[in-house]
Amino acid sequence: MDENNSAQAIETLIRARYPLIYVVSFEEGRVGRSLKLITAARNKQLAAWTVTQGLALPDGSFIAELKDPIKVLDHILQSAANGVFVLHDYHHYVGDPVVVRKLRDASHALKTTRKNIIFLSPVLKVPVELEKEIAVIDYGLPDKQEIADIIEKIRGSLENPGPVCGREEQDKIAETALGLTAEEAENVFAKSLVRKGVFDASVILSEKEQIIRKSGVLEYCRVSESIREVGGLDELKKWLAKRGKAFTPKAREFGLPEPRGILLLGIPGCGKSLSAKAIAGLWRLPLLKLDVGKVFSSFVGSSEENVRRAVRTAESIAPAILWLDEMEKGFSGLGSSGMTDGGTTARVFGTFLTWLQEKTTPVFVVATSNNVSQLPPELLRKGRFDEIFYVDLPSKEEREEIFRIHLEKRGRDAGGFDLCAAAAKTPGFSGSEIEEVVVSALYDAFDQGGEIAQRHLMAAAQAIIPLSQTMEEQVRAIREWAKLRARRASSIRWEEESAPVRRLEM
Repeated sequence: MDENNSAQAIETLIRARYPLIYVVSFEEGRVGRSLKLITAARNKQLAAWTVTQGLALPDGSFIAELKDPIKVLDHILQSAANGVFVLHDYHHYVGDPVVVRKLRDASHALKTTRKNIIFLSPVLKVPVELEKEIAVIDYGLPDKQEIADIIEKIRGSLENPGPVCGREEQDKIAETALGLTAEEAENVFAKSLVRKGVFDASVILSEKEQIIRKSGVLEYCRVSESIREVGGLDELKKWLAKRGKAFTPKAREFGLPEPRGILLLGIPGCGKSLSAKAIAGLWRLPLLKLDVGKVFSSFVGSSEENVRRAVRTAESIAPAILWLDEMEKGFSGLGSSGMTDGGTTARVFGTFLTWLQEKTTPVFVVATSNNVSQLPPELLRKGRFDEIFYVDLPSKEEREEIFRIHLEKRGRDAGGFDLCAAAAKTPGFSGSEIEEVVVSALYDAFDQGGEIAQRHLMAAAQAIIPLSQTMEEQVRAIREWAKLRARRASSIRWEEESAPVRRLEM
């Protein structure tokens, strides 16, 4: 919801005489400016309360004795004003049963008046008793046009605005700053001018990454991986090449919806996480990683709010990719959530699931999972994701490609090695285990004072026991599950040969 829609929603609720309105936003100044316009247009008075100053009246004076959260409610109920009363950071007091009861009384009493109470806070905390009494609005972050207006404002304040930013560049700069609050955007633009003398996209992007990380839930990932660094998985690559075209306006005109996301299931170390990064590189979209473990908070309601804030941030910089790695670990204990954590895990998962089903913004979700048995069935239902791919152990041909990728990545000519023999030596190896073979071979060659050779690769391969052997039953169970439930990411089937048992000399 952008600023215009948010402001319209608030105005509609005020006109409909909703007594209690909860606006979720960090931007007190921006929301305050909108409320001033709304109240002025409706001929209403605007008063604001903080615990530090008391109640600020429209004439600029303060009633300092109303710092108490109960007393200010009494004052509002007794006031004869046709006004809107904004209570800042009132979420700190809604845990008090007296405050909750007072708010319920106020809700009933204000319905017959022309007064509204607006709670303005960056945190959504609504007691169960007030869930049916309060209307909640998530105030949208600045859209592209509003950020462009901020750029114009800063340009206008400079003595020599000419070299700062050309008209063609302004569009790109505004796009880069999406996802920031208005104040953050102003600060970042000022920092860019101080450091570079111009609005530099790299400075803005660097600062934006830091701001996103401050949430503690989302991480902005710099992507250097290319789809060429992913060995095998030809079916997945074909699918991605087709879906990548669907983000264009031409696709909308054709009637195509934006791609929703994919779920990558399979054996650990076979390229699921690498694929997530490669997708961002292939489509040239920003990659945001959601750490589900950091979503959970000790405060009641905060965990669900963390999820909402994360998805709002992702939507604000759309088109973008939202990556959830090892999803089953983040939502472990879902089945017993009601008994172990008061239902927090279930509510957080429900919040995410609802967004996943109903989202309309082009945020492409890439979720990965190693253990499909721990995923709830409702996540696997069609409509949550465009496709569910199963990533199996690489075949012999794919292992050759993976050996080539990792040798060339480390500056070696893959043509100087017998990759067919190396692939034959490593049945049942995952992509990460093949990378470890190459790294171990490099260590051995360096220790011996020579260049890496075929014998180093073969010796390193002999020394490693692959996961497919140590966890044979689990790997077989994953493969059996995926046969009828998921689409294979590779057209080449892994050979059903057993990895030879390796006995290490002591």
